[in-house]
Amino acid sequence: MDSVLDQIGEWFKKMLVSGIMNQLTGLFDSVNTQVGDIATQMGQTPASFSPGIFSMIRNVSESVIIPIAGLILTFIACYELIQMIIEHNNLANFETWTFFRWVFKTFVAVVLITNTFNIVMAVFDVAQHVINNAGGLITGDTAVNADALESMQDTLEAMEIGPLFALFLQCMVVQFTIKALSVVIFVIVYGRMIEIYLMTSLAPIPFSTFGNREQSMVGQNYLRSLLALGFQGFLIMICVGIYAVLIQGVSVSEDIIGSIWGILGYTVLLCFTLFKTGTLAKSVFSAH
Repeated sequence: MDSVLDQIGEWFKKMLVSGIMNQLTGLFDSVNTQVGDIATQMGQTPASFSPGIFSMIRNVSESVIIPIAGLILTFIACYELIQMIIEHNNLANFETWTFFRWVFKTFVAVVLITNTFNIVMAVFDVAQHVINNAGGLITGDTAVNADALESMQDTLEAMEIGPLFALFLQCMVVQFTIKALSVVIFVIVYGRMIEIYLMTSLAPIPFSTFGNREQSMVGQNYLRSLLALGFQGFLIMICVGIYAVLIQGVSVSEDIIGSIWGILGYTVLLCFTLFKTGTLAKSVFSAH
């Protein structure tokens, strides 16, 4: 009878070990995939990320937003001309250079509007150059490798059924949490690019305000916001580099439960820091 119970217990133990190893094998695949793709996604400009979306955004902006920006620029130019007349006692003390200054400012404003997309892409080209250079310096494997999993299996086979069952339940919780975190990472990375497309679509309107000193703060803040979005990718790369170093520092020892929850904790920390990159980038460039 004891031998039968021992065989049942051994069978149940093997089943638990096999179930835990199956969970552990695919546990971090989703996060490792998302984290591994971050460097590739961050190094792309809006035009290269999705040419189809970029073409649509550019067409809509040039056909719908630029005419509105032209109306705003016309209003600002007329306002500037009226202010110039008033300031010089209704042209009683008129100086020719002020009129040419007004013409030059209006000309520059028109050039800015007609070349809005070139200027916006130049901002992201600079950011892409910085991110690509950072990607070559920030290296590290964020995946839990096969050797670590093999070491875990040896530890599992030496455990009793009770702790194995508890570990099996914990792995189920961790697996669900990891999948949720992988979705969060996906939303952060791709949400940043969608935000870039949305900001780019309205670019001509803030650019039309550069013709007036009082209203130019709108355009200046818009440029600062673009720089913040561009260099947010650099901060995300820094977060991934820190995450890689932390993951490599996790020792898969006999405390297998502590190792799994430690990796989960670092992944949660990665998601938290990714959320903070947008706010930090805006604070650095004084954008709001």
